Amino acid sequence: MDRTERFYKIELLLRSRGCVGFDALLAELDISPATLKRDLQYLRDRLSAPIVYDRFENGYRFEHGDTQALPGARHELPGVWFSEKEIHALLTMHQLMAGLDDDGVLSRHLQPMVDKLQGMLGADESEARELMRRVRMIVTARRRTPSRHFELLGSALVQRKRIWLRYFKRTDRSTSEREVSPQRLVNYRNTWYLDAWCHASDGLRRFALDAVQEARPLDTRARHVAVKDLEAALDAGYGIYSGTGSALKWATLVFEPDAAQWVANEEWHPQQKARWLDDGRYELQVPYSDPTELTMDILRHGDSVVVAGDKALAAAIAARLAKAAARYS
Repeated sequence: MDRTERFYKIELLLRSRGCVGFDALLAELDISPATLKRDLQYLRDRLSAPIVYDRFENGYRFEHGDTQALPGARHELPGVWFSEKEIHALLTMHQLMAGLDDDGVLSRHLQPMVDKLQGMLGADESEARELMRRVRMIVTARRRTPSRHFELLGSALVQRKRIWLRYFKRTDRSTSEREVSPQRLVNYRNTWYLDAWCHASDGLRRFALDAVQEARPLDTRARHVAVKDLEAALDAGYGIYSGTGSALKWATLVFEPDAAQWVANEEWHPQQKARWLDDGRYELQVPYSDPTELTMDILRHGDSVVVAGDKALAAAIAARLAKAAARYS
């Protein structure tokens, strides 16, 4: 029985029997007296369990003020439990989140949970700092999002309220005002996006948070869109701008053996199809509707990849290469 199981067993015994003697706890848990003492101390100090020793009954129980003074109120162990390895992983994830998070908006709100996890782990402040220093995330080409916008949009998303946006569209360098119903926040390649129902265009749209010039909350209730509908409309094709309502096509990419060793371990799309060819090349099929981002990723591999059977995509790649050549000629 590991420590987590013992904690739950102690909680169950005290709750069901009211008062349990030290020897009875030892017999139920099958551990040494020193281990039981450590467990009881840990429950009190780290997890704020109101366990007291009753001299009259010669046993341990919860304080009466916790179980009797307030009907229905009692101490509960945290609803989510983790092993020590899982706690280390969560603290590591917090460090990764901090690297994605401009101005520490997310990490600031998560800090109380991190403090609790450190307590469950038994790590003091210096040990926790050392753990965080052992995780490093290198971020390049990150587009920063003002924290005021991030918090406002996140709050509207949780409260299911509409928001008004002044939004800069980079493709044609225009600015527009929109009323939207937030549906989902997405972090993709170090950039935050808002998936929302745009009431002006009457459809789902994806907005880059760094292009939001101004935002304010509205009292109007947000329109609800089911997650499966979001995924079908915005996640079906390749890339962050996969196209809304566009016909889905499949690109077949064949990578030479040198590039195949890398690409075979990459996920380009959740619904991708892949296979090794007899000559050592690697064939990858991905769905797409807007070729812009897929074209850019294909070009990263240069002559190590060819597009098979998709004249439109091949033409888009050729046009991009010609444009780059003209720019530097």
